Amino acid sequence: MDILDYAFMQRALIAATLVGLTAPAIGTYLVQRRQAIMGDGIGHVAMTGVALGFLLSTNPVWMATLVAVIGSVGMELIRSRGKTSGDVALAMLFYGGMAGGVMIINLAPNGSTANLTGYLFGSITTVAPEDITAIWILAAFVVAITIGLRRQLFAVCQDEEFARVTGLPVRLLNLLIAVTAAVTVTVAMRIVGLLLVSAMMVIPVAAAQRVTRSFTATLGLAMGIGVTVALSGTITTYYVEAPSGAAIVLLAIGVFMVLTAVATPLARYRARAAAAAEAECTLPGSRRGADDVKV
Repeated sequence: MDILDYAFMQRALIAATLVGLTAPAIGTYLVQRRQAIMGDGIGHVAMTGVALGFLLSTNPVWMATLVAVIGSVGMELIRSRGKTSGDVALAMLFYGGMAGGVMIINLAPNGSTANLTGYLFGSITTVAPEDITAIWILAAFVVAITIGLRRQLFAVCQDEEFARVTGLPVRLLNLLIAVTAAVTVTVAMRIVGLLLVSAMMVIPVAAAQRVTRSFTATLGLAMGIGVTVALSGTITTYYVEAPSGAAIVLLAIGVFMVLTAVATPLARYRARAAAAAEAECTLPGSRRGADDVKV
């Protein structure tokens, strides 16, 4: 394929794959705990980090990671201590991050404002060789946390009080979710963009939930959908001049609509199958009696 002859496309496809894996992975937990728009707030804070990177002539990815992690930890601490609501904390992230980014970018050297656009909406041509190293490291951290600690994180997201009673370090795990979400935002900003990254955390998960019935299945399918739409959107952007983030999000919405259409007949099929199985168990002379059911 001629698309692979270009170094910038090779980097873009690698980054898209990592984004497709990481964004739905952490998004599954955020959706579970009803914090679906948390990625938006962190994205606005990361905008300040990107602007600082331009101002200080450092790598914007690492600077955005640092600022996003600090912002997400601050928001989680405010939420957990109950001094103000989570909604207010998110609003502080939204507006403070955006205002700080706009203010700082105007102090940066000329041309920084144009470069910032690629971070806001995604651009396949902005993925530099040094960014790939940073994205690999950050993505490995996200996958290790979301897969390796999936039982503990699910317990915290499902019922914090129950998790606390069982002896889990609830506050630490909550902070870990916040930090992982912040890292994911910086992984995705080159391809999806800071303003659209939350969509990649939520839409693949929402699509997967239409046809799955367990948390593990939802997590796996959401990551599969994420990789598919991220790669497809990046390739589409190569042939159609448009921001990669927009193409990826629109494809994700398309997948959600398809799976939503499939969900109703699938649910009916499952209901009929369950009813048939139950009827078979209750029939006189059935081979499957109560004593044959495995626990």
